[in-house]
Amino acid sequence: HVYSLGYMAHDDGFRRFFAYLNLFIFAMLCLVLGENLLLLFLGWEGVGLCSYLLIGFWFNEEANAVAGKKAFVVNRIGDFGFLLGMFLIGATLLPHIAPGEGLFSFRTLQSHVGLLAPVATGACLLLFLGATGKSAQIPLYIWLPDAMAGPTPVSALIHAATMVTAGVYMICRLSFLFVLSPAALAVVATVGAATALLAATIALAQNDIKKVLAYSTVSQLGYMML
Repeated sequence: HVYSLGYMAHDDGFRRFFAYLNLFIFAMLCLVLGENLLLLFLGWEGVGLCSYLLIGFWFNEEANAVAGKKAFVVNRIGDFGFLLGMFLIGATLLPHIAPGEGLFSFRTLQSHVGLLAPVATGACLLLFLGATGKSAQIPLYIWLPDAMAGPTPVSALIHAATMVTAGVYMICRLSFLFVLSPAALAVVATVGAATALLAATIALAQNDIKKVLAYSTVSQLGYMML
């Protein structure tokens, strides 16, 4: 916020920028502090919306508007997997949960994790599809290089440091579920390693410093997944 004050001081969309940035902060805090999967998903969708708004902030240029739409569509593909994973977990646990226990509460999920063992692989892979969108892993990494179309505070702080780690965070938060499925863990590790190698290789051939930053970010996220 402090850096953005100076950077955006003479921009016509100054108020609009900070409205989006504050909404982003709210959504990110909701994602990280949420005590259940539903609140995490609310924050997850909130940062996705703010990402779209901030990437296409200077929408008068068509390339910026297209980059924003690309990020929005690619992330919705991942989010569809996240939703299906949540539905699978909810449908499996629902018959065994007492009223008022909180179906998607992390505490409830952890205490009943044994019941999820039969569907662990499917649920984890679906949730990981959501993470591949948010954390720009193969095959849904294509949006992040174009995300650099937004103002520099956005590309440097949000799309190279903060929001893109949400997928890694979600997998860590649900680690008690992922450890039930060695197959899902193997997929996460393989995709992470492949992404780290591919994106670093692409970054070597870039001339635009923002593109170098973007692909190196994708590579680092691959390391985090691994």
